Amino acid sequence: MSSARSLTTTIIIASLVAIGPLSTDMYLPAFPALIEVFSSDIGQVQITLSVFMVGFAVAQLISGPLSDRFGRKPVLMVALVLFLLSSIAIAYSSSIEMLIALRFTQAIGGSAGPVLGRAMVRDIYGPHESARLLSYISTAMALAPAAAPIMGGYMLVWFGWESIFLFLAFYALVGLLLMAYQVPETAPPSSHGPMSSRRLLDNYLLLLRHPTWRWYSLSGGFVFAGLFAFLSGAPFVVIDYFGFSEQQFGLFFTLVVIGFMVGTLIGGGMVRRVGINPLIGMGAFVALTGGSVMGILAFLQVDHISAVLVPHMLYMVGVGIVVPQSMAGALAPFPKIAGTSSALLGFFQMTLAALVGVLVGQFHDGSPFYMALAIAMMGGLTVISYVMLRRAIQRQANI
Repeated sequence: MSSARSLTTTIIIASLVAIGPLSTDMYLPAFPALIEVFSSDIGQVQITLSVFMVGFAVAQLISGPLSDRFGRKPVLMVALVLFLLSSIAIAYSSSIEMLIALRFTQAIGGSAGPVLGRAMVRDIYGPHESARLLSYISTAMALAPAAAPIMGGYMLVWFGWESIFLFLAFYALVGLLLMAYQVPETAPPSSHGPMSSRRLLDNYLLLLRHPTWRWYSLSGGFVFAGLFAFLSGAPFVVIDYFGFSEQQFGLFFTLVVIGFMVGTLIGGGMVRRVGINPLIGMGAFVALTGGSVMGILAFLQVDHISAVLVPHMLYMVGVGIVVPQSMAGALAPFPKIAGTSSALLGFFQMTLAALVGVLVGQFHDGSPFYMALAIAMMGGLTVISYVMLRRAIQRQANI
């Protein structure tokens, strides 16, 4: 069994947090193929992504509080078993409706990795050091979405779309074994009190009424939703509109992830010197700039792949800065209910992401325009949330 602060434990936590992006990004190159396999349309295939986000969001509201009551390890291990079984079942889906339903079940199991991973970092490193660790874990975690579409593209061509979900099942199995034998329990014993619906509701109300919690959550939620606008629209824009192959889509996606990694490295390197809140502001304006440039180029009908990829790389720098810092800011005041705080934070993020993803899928006209418009709007809402966060902090300081 490794110690809580060991490199081994940190790597395992980062790997479990990566279940989220692996589950969403790895099968993106298969979107056009799924339309053909199941005789469906763009809207239905996009729902397989959005329903995953909805399930992911709702399940976090349960797994987070359960981990505060029973500990992180047992809840995470049960969730990994559910994810494993659902992934195998998805590989044998016989209809798009069955695939959609199983993606919801898969999301329930997969949600525990990210939400409890964040809580475990807060348990181990405390309110201040966790911001730096979350940034570096996000940097390492970015390797998953960078590699996932490339792997997914080649697996699709060589072995069929089913192999992608069988790989996810194997990944969950390895994670389950590592969690069982290498990772210690991290939840503070004082948090293991009796859980009731009234206590759960009181904890959620405590978070929502906190003067800064909701603005930290919305800052991270809006910028994260812009990423999912890209995930929903990019496979069709890159593969169908620009005519690139599934393998090339994965390579292009890697360029976008590089932007995210740059952002997380900036955040991790500057947070001790600059502080969480100024970094969120900087990242918000970077995201707004990238989204606005993409929107303007799409409006002007600049039909070149660089008109999408370069601005979104810049947007992703903003995402990489904002998301880890907003997580740390939201979790910092609540050590005894870190799981509940992480759960509600994740619920906000995933719900916003699912809604934006559905809208992009419904309005998609074959061009990059509506995807770019959604990303620009999310950048703007991130800036507004940061402005409201600053006002809330100033009001606190004046009390």
